[in-house]
Amino acid sequence: MTNSGPMSGGGLLVVGDVVTDVVARHATALVHGTDTSARIRTLPGGAGANVACWAARSGCRNVRLLARVGADRAVWHRDALRRAGVRCLLAVDDDVPTATVVALVDAAAERTFLTDSGAVLRLSPGDWSPSMLDGIAHLHLSGYLLFAATSRATALLALREARRRGVTVSVDPASAGFLAELGVDRFLTAVEGTDLLLPNADEARLLTGLPEPADAAAKLSLQVPRVVVTLGEDGVLLAVAGTVTRRIPAVQVRGAVDSTGAGDAFTGGFLAAHLAGADDTSALAAGCRSGAEAVTTVGGRPGP
Repeated sequence: MTNSGPMSGGGLLVVGDVVTDVVARHATALVHGTDTSARIRTLPGGAGANVACWAARSGCRNVRLLARVGADRAVWHRDALRRAGVRCLLAVDDDVPTATVVALVDAAAERTFLTDSGAVLRLSPGDWSPSMLDGIAHLHLSGYLLFAATSRATALLALREARRRGVTVSVDPASAGFLAELGVDRFLTAVEGTDLLLPNADEARLLTGLPEPADAAAKLSLQVPRVVVTLGEDGVLLAVAGTVTRRIPAVQVRGAVDSTGAGDAFTGGFLAAHLAGADDTSALAAGCRSGAEAVTTVGGRPGP
């Protein structure tokens, strides 16, 4: 993945997850065994779907999403994605419901997730077709798919076909908790052949055992050619071939309400900018702007 390589001007295929988010914002600490007042909304989400929507919001005109949803919410999710400018390639599961995430968001806009994976991890090789990559310059994989055998096989099918076609590939590790369950070695083996890894600071630390995100990014970039580590309020850094080459500060935000999906927003904005031919600094800055916008709205998708 280079500044002006085959990504420039092409389409984006995201293979990932669609989730129903139940976002509960509570201004006071949770009280065990009784009630805590909260403002609760049910919204469309999912890391892969969020990335696709933010890429479309950021100017990418050819964005496709492959994911698996339950029949219970398929129409609702399809309509939301279409309104966001995303071409849906949704497999509908009649046996299990759409994935659901309960996001508990505290007064500092930090979130804790309770996850029911539902149909997400049932994305199967039969849901995939190589033709989904026709006209596509970049494939982005949500790391959630790597946490179960069936969806992992599907993600790796897509990765292999992308490599065969010369399409660049990025992976978001998605969850430090699930990553620890899968195992670092298994994850790194799965992502061999990708061009870009997009962990947050906690995921980068877990993948390397190094406490400093910059050191972790440098080490990871000896295994994956380019590594972008998001640092929340401290911005983002890029490492290439064992060296940190760029550091971009975060966009300062007043009135943050929910950090859900901020990393997905960064990824969508960053990839859209690269697809439009932006250099590293400009693309990283574009991602930071999307991430800053994301924390001012409830849920993981762009606002109206």
